[in-house]
Amino acid sequence: MELWYTEKQTENFGITAKITKSYVHEQTEFQQLDMIETEEFGTMLVLDGMVMTTVKDEFVYHEMVAHPVLFTHPNPENVLVVGGGDGGVIREVMKHPKVKKAVLVDIDGKVIEYSKKYLPTIAGELDNPRVEVLVNDGFMHIHDHKNTYDVIMVDSTEPVGPAANLFTRGFYQGIYEALKEDGIFVAQTDNPWFKADLIQSVNRDVKEVFPIVRVYGANIPTYPSGLWTFTMGSKKHDPLQVDESSIPELDTKYYTPRLHKAAFILPKFVEDLVK
Repeated sequence: MELWYTEKQTENFGITAKITKSYVHEQTEFQQLDMIETEEFGTMLVLDGMVMTTVKDEFVYHEMVAHPVLFTHPNPENVLVVGGGDGGVIREVMKHPKVKKAVLVDIDGKVIEYSKKYLPTIAGELDNPRVEVLVNDGFMHIHDHKNTYDVIMVDSTEPVGPAANLFTRGFYQGIYEALKEDGIFVAQTDNPWFKADLIQSVNRDVKEVFPIVRVYGANIPTYPSGLWTFTMGSKKHDPLQVDESSIPELDTKYYTPRLHKAAFILPKFVEDLVK
């Protein structure tokens, strides 16, 4: 008998993957957590029925959250990752020697626990001495840490359940206040095919808070539609002004110095959303 996992990405569309094993099926304090083994994408973390990461394509998302913003800031010594309990963004942050300390705040400790056990290639840097891992509410952590961070990365689920507060103007204002005077933040902002309204509202809210706002994209096959966006808000530094010749080659599979500015070139229908 064949077993298949299906994510309904809209009421009328979804993706499906053949699974060979289920490692975890648990209702945590905050969400339904599943860790499954798929034929096509390897081990897959699913939260509330939505694919969060897979062994096969995780590098795209994690590299594109971390590297564009870290190479835009000239000296990102103190970094905060909100969400991201699987550890993938932290793994990429640790490739930057300028980062003296990275704090990860995830509200659900079970995500961290099971990622360490079943996703070791993703979560492998969570025990790095430069990393502090906190099981806490990221919204409140930001509220309580004014003028603390050079870079803040919001690695959240979609705006449902515990992540709903992470897509509000008040949250972006809190991020602004938690950043130092030349700080930058970046957040994943979903896809333009099914969530055009979300991208527009986030872009509008961030522009009300930050003087420099840029949207960029990447291809992630297991995320709805495959086309994913990220929004960067900066107090001083513009990612489009970065000298790509100054960006070192890292051990990456997706991000490159040449891709840094290219990622900000959007298809016209996405450009129109964020004008």
